[in-house]
Amino acid sequence: MLDSLLIANRGEIARRIIRTAKRMGVRTIAVHSDVDAAMPFVREADEAVCIGPAAARESYLDQAKILAAAKATGAAAIHPGYGFLSENAAFAEAVQAAGLVWVGAPPAAIRAMGLKDAAKRLMIEAGVPVTPGYLGDDQSPARLQAEGDRIGYPVLIKAVAGGGGKGMRRVDAAEAFADGLQSCRREAAASFGDDRVLIEKYILGPRHIEVQVFGDSQGQVVHLFERDCSLQRRHQKVIEEAPAPGMDAATREAVCSAAVKAAQAVNYVGAGTIEFIADASEGLRPDRIWFMEMNTRLQVEHPVTESITGQDLVEWQLRVASGEPLPKRQDELAISGWAMEARLYAENPTIGFLPSIGPLNRLRFPADIRVDSGVEEGGEVTPFYDPMIAKLIVHAPTRTAAAAKLAAACGAVEVWPVRTNAGFLARAASNPDFVAGRIDTGFIVRHAEALIPGAEPSPKVVAAAAAELVSANRADPWDSLIGFRTNAAADLQVAVEIGGATHVAEIAAGGVTVEVMGERLLFIDGEAWPIAAPSADRAPGAGGVADGALLSPMPGRVVSVEVAKGDRVAKGQRLVVLEAMKMEHALVAPFDGVVEALAAVAGAQVAEGLALVRISKDG
Repeated sequence: MLDSLLIANRGEIARRIIRTAKRMGVRTIAVHSDVDAAMPFVREADEAVCIGPAAARESYLDQAKILAAAKATGAAAIHPGYGFLSENAAFAEAVQAAGLVWVGAPPAAIRAMGLKDAAKRLMIEAGVPVTPGYLGDDQSPARLQAEGDRIGYPVLIKAVAGGGGKGMRRVDAAEAFADGLQSCRREAAASFGDDRVLIEKYILGPRHIEVQVFGDSQGQVVHLFERDCSLQRRHQKVIEEAPAPGMDAATREAVCSAAVKAAQAVNYVGAGTIEFIADASEGLRPDRIWFMEMNTRLQVEHPVTESITGQDLVEWQLRVASGEPLPKRQDELAISGWAMEARLYAENPTIGFLPSIGPLNRLRFPADIRVDSGVEEGGEVTPFYDPMIAKLIVHAPTRTAAAAKLAAACGAVEVWPVRTNAGFLARAASNPDFVAGRIDTGFIVRHAEALIPGAEPSPKVVAAAAAELVSANRADPWDSLIGFRTNAAADLQVAVEIGGATHVAEIAAGGVTVEVMGERLLFIDGEAWPIAAPSADRAPGAGGVADGALLSPMPGRVVSVEVAKGDRVAKGQRLVVLEAMKMEHALVAPFDGVVEALAAVAGAQVAEGLALVRISKDG
C-alpha cells in the first residue's frame, strides 16, 4: 500500500480523499492557493504546501508547482480528484516520469477518451452503440450547419474537449444554428482552450444513464451498476441517483456490459464512468441506449454508488494504484436500497441561478445524512472556483423513501448570507413526477415555474415570519401592537418586514428562526429570509427585489446586451449575458415591463452589486 499521497485538488473532493487515506494509514499532503489557506482540507491534511495565488492557472493547474510540492514532501503518489488536472494525460505522464504513482487512469486511456469524436470512433470499433451525429475534421461553419441540417433538428452542438456541461448547446431549428455554434465555441475556447465541436442528434425525452466501471493492472474490469443523472440544468447535474428508476434486469445487463466492453477497449485501470444517453420515450430499453463519452476519473456523484454497493471507491483507487487486484469480483457486487445525491450550490435561483459569493456566517446541515462539503461555517465562498457548497447524500430501502429523505434534508439546510439552491432542490425532490420516476433531462425546464422560487416571499413564508414576530414579542404584548385589538379572532393579521419590504399575513407557525450577527433570519423549506418588525414609514409591499433592478451578482464580464433602453420586455426574457466562473449566465426580466435604465455594455468587466438593468412594471 502507498505510504503517502499528495492530493492535487481542493475543497470537497480533497477532504473526501483525505478521509479515506487517513483510515488506511496513508500520510496525506494538501496543496492550496493563497485564498484557500484557511480551508478545512488544508487543516485536515497531515501536511500542506502553498502553490500560488488564487487563479487556478497559477496554482491548481500549475503542473510544475504540484510536482515540486510532491518532491519536497516525499509523496509517493498523486491523486488528482476531479476537475483541474484529473484528465490531463500530459500531467499523468509527468507524474509517472517523476517516479510517482498516478492514482488515475492510464495516460493512453485518458487520451483515447478525452476527445469526444475520437472516443466515439473507438467505441464504434469496439461494438458499443453510439448516438448518430457528425465527428468530422471539417470545422467550417458551413459544413457544420450542413451536417446539422442533414441529421435533422433538434441537434446538440458539443465541444470536442468538453465536460461538466460546458461547451454544449441545443439547436432546435436551422436558423438558430449559427448563433448556437458561436456561443458554444466561445464557451469551449474559454473553458478548454479548444473550440472544435461535434454534432449529435438530440434525443427527445432523453435520460442520462452512466455506469461506474473499475479496472486493475491485472486486466480485470467490473461495473458497480448504473446511476441516473437526468435531473440537469444547462447540462449540469443537479440530482443523481442509483440505481436508475425503471431499469429492468435485461436493460441493466445490456448497458453495464457495454460499459465494461468500452473500458476494456482502452485497457482501462482505475475508476471511470461510461456515460450513455437513453431514449426513454417508451421506457428504458436495451436497443435505445447509446454511448456518449467516458470520464476517466472519479465522478462527483460517486457517493450514490458507494451507498448502494457498500464500497469505498477511493479505497479501491488507492489499492489498484498500489498494484493490488480489484477488491471484489463482479459476482460479489450487488445493489442494496436506493441512494440520491443533491448538489448544493452557492447560487441564486431567482436571478437565473447566478453564482452567489461571500461569507458563510450560517452553515448548517441535517445530522442524519451524509454530507460531503468543502467549506464550513465562518468560511467563505470566493469567485475563483466552482460554487458547490456541499453534496447531500441519502440512502433508504426504496426510491420513494429516498426521495422523501432528500427533500427533507434539502429543506432543512441553513445558509446565510450566501444564497443557495436548497429550496429549489427540496421542491424538485418532492415533485410528484420526480417521486413517480417520470424524469428526463427536460424535467427542470418543464417544472421551472413550480421549482424556481420567486423573488418575493410566499404566503407560507410571510405567515411563518408573522408567527415568529408574535412569539418573540409575547413576553410583553404592549411592546408590539401591530394589528392588535382586544378579543381578537384567531385569524389576526400581522405586518412583518421581510427582506426590506412590508407584508401582511395571518399567523401560521413554521420554519426555524435564529439570529446571525445581529440579524434575525427565518429558515424555511431550504430558503433564508431576514425578518423584522416593520418600520413605521414603510408601506406594505414597498421596496425589496420587486423594484426591477438587476444587479451583477459577482464580478464578471458582460458577454452581450440583448435589449435597449425603452424596449418592452416580457417576464423571463433574456436581457444581459454575463460570464462568470467560465460559465455564461443570463439575467432575465423579473416581470413584464419596460427597460427604464441600462448600464450594461458588452465586453465590460463589472463588479459585484453593480446595477446593470432596471425594469419598470407595466401599468
